[in-house]
Amino acid sequence: MIGWLQGDRIDTWSQGGRQGLVIACGGVGYEVQFTSGHRIKLEGERRCTAWIHQVQREDGCSLFGFIERRERDLFRTLISVNGVGPQMALALLECCGAEALVEAIVDGDLRRLSQAQGVGKRTAERLAVELRDRLSEWKTPDADSLSLVDRSDLKALPIQGDPLQELQQTLETLGYEDLEIRRAMRAVASGAEPPATTDTDGWLRESLRWLSRSSA
Repeated sequence: MIGWLQGDRIDTWSQGGRQGLVIACGGVGYEVQFTSGHRIKLEGERRCTAWIHQVQREDGCSLFGFIERRERDLFRTLISVNGVGPQMALALLECCGAEALVEAIVDGDLRRLSQAQGVGKRTAERLAVELRDRLSEWKTPDADSLSLVDRSDLKALPIQGDPLQELQQTLETLGYEDLEIRRAMRAVASGAEPPATTDTDGWLRESLRWLSRSSA
């Protein structure tokens, strides 16, 4: 198995939505697929070094390249999830970048994960559920992080009872995920002038304003 290559960049290639470089090592030119960001970065260098994941199939061999070993390891973790193939894993890295991708998976940010090409809500949920614990140690500790399992943060909100439940249900109907909703409510609660505890419309309006600014 090929795990690392160092050689001269002798060509670039693209086929459909895939793209990469040809790296010459020991008289052999290896076609390696990269994200567009990595390809552009390496195009400016004659001498290339890349960590490789090799996929062997009956119809041939494919090489996927990464500048950092951590990215290659994350790629391998992603494709261990049922239904996530190499192209989808590369699309996730292309869309988010390694650090933001780890954060999105650990935080259960399904909206961010679903922005990657070919990733639907069900696949995003599977990634968050199956990899959250495995990738939690990769993520930089964040005092403001929320958990999909531990929802005790809701008890600290000034809005409670029926108004809180109504607010959550309305935002869920609008397509927002649980963690997004809780982040928004916490942001509104910590604002200079939060709405009254019974003002559901005010909480909804301010939450939507925060969510719109956050996703912009």
